[in-house]
Amino acid sequence: MNIAELNYSKTNTYLIEGNKGCLLFDTGWAGTYEAFCRELNKTGKKISDISFILISHYHPDHMGIAQQIACEGPVIAVMDVQKDFIHFSDHIFEKENRKDYRPVDESAVRMVKTGDESREFLKEMGIDGTVLHTPGHSDDSVSLLLDSGELFTGDLNPLYELELFAGTEVEKSWNMLLSYDPSVVYYGHARTFVRKGRAGTDTGNAVTDIAAGNTTAGSSTSGSDASSDLKYAALAEKMMKLIDKGCDVRKICKKTGADEAFVQDVMRMYLTHPGVSVQGILDRIEIKGR
Repeated sequence: MNIAELNYSKTNTYLIEGNKGCLLFDTGWAGTYEAFCRELNKTGKKISDISFILISHYHPDHMGIAQQIACEGPVIAVMDVQKDFIHFSDHIFEKENRKDYRPVDESAVRMVKTGDESREFLKEMGIDGTVLHTPGHSDDSVSLLLDSGELFTGDLNPLYELELFAGTEVEKSWNMLLSYDPSVVYYGHARTFVRKGRAGTDTGNAVTDIAAGNTTAGSSTSGSDASSDLKYAALAEKMMKLIDKGCDVRKICKKTGADEAFVQDVMRMYLTHPGVSVQGILDRIEIKGR
């Protein structure tokens, strides 16, 4: 089993190669198609090598170029719990006047049920695993769990944020996933997390996973990097308050002095990730290098 992370957008996208075909897990925002093709080329694969596309949930930053890719041959696999959400993002791209966005063509998708049916579906590509319904971030969220221990969660809030969601669907979904004892977690926006002490030790729960060193994923803790992170954290927190007041991008730029691209990044992540922490937003938009 070969897993390649495609780094071309602010959404982590994964190409999973089985012995009979490849599965693309998530895509980026509309407008990233050419960047996707360049990144895919680095793996030595072509779009024609991709059998199916699986979207973790139908928010704009995860399905924005799915149909563009599908037009070149791969088939979009829609889970049964997602059928009513396929066009969730259409109005968002329409509002942004994204002429490069193509809505999903429902007549050409492959409908698959989560659980046992998804296992048979994955076997068509020579991939051993299952697709599980993991609501919390959104009602249509699904996660891909491979028998070898790799877990792909989309935007299900990372383990280091779990204490913020006690008693919610997020916690229920994580408890279910952790019962399978995954070895590696591939997040939609945070850094990949290798769980320590898997299989037979005392780290098979969220509390000990957090203590194992994933509380500051995506952040730095020393010197000027720490100072820079604090600056961006304070700036993002101020932006979140202005968003709550209904301020638009232009007004937030004027009040904070931040560049428009950063404001748009924060606004998109804040509005599409309910309950996300300030650090969670910074992790998701990769502030390094700004």
